[in-house]
Amino acid sequence: MSVFLGTHQNRIDAKGRVSIPAGFRTVLRNQTVEGEALMVLRPSHTQPCIEAWPSAAFASLAQPLDRLDMFSDEHDDLAAALYADAYPMDSDREGRIIIPDFLREHADLSDSVAFMGLGRIFQIWEPKAAEQRRAEARLRSRRVTLPGNRTGETGGSA
Repeated sequence: MSVFLGTHQNRIDAKGRVSIPAGFRTVLRNQTVEGEALMVLRPSHTQPCIEAWPSAAFASLAQPLDRLDMFSDEHDDLAAALYADAYPMDSDREGRIIIPDFLREHADLSDSVAFMGLGRIFQIWEPKAAEQRRAEARLRSRRVTLPGNRTGETGGSA
């Protein structure tokens, strides 16, 4: 499988480390290019969580920047929003990472985290907030029609 699936909860240990779920580590390893970090962690723009991007997927975020004037305010704003708070991250041999304090504060993490698979990326949440987010998403997805579906067919049957 080449996408991040499911929601998995793990505890943060006394040294501030948390284990990435085994299935997520497999996806990350399969998508990592030699010499690159395993992933990039960054705060979500829209949610109180941390986004975890495979390095190659994160690198693709530069493509829209390349179309903007390098000296424009738009370029500077987008570059700052994407890169200033991004942290390249590798795991140790046991698949653990240490989440930077700034990101832990952004997601209000304390002793446990929920890893939520979103296909090409995953998010790291405070577990109760993750549960609430999934419930909201299930409700709202019932009103979504996916492109290419016949009229009246919804994309969400959660």
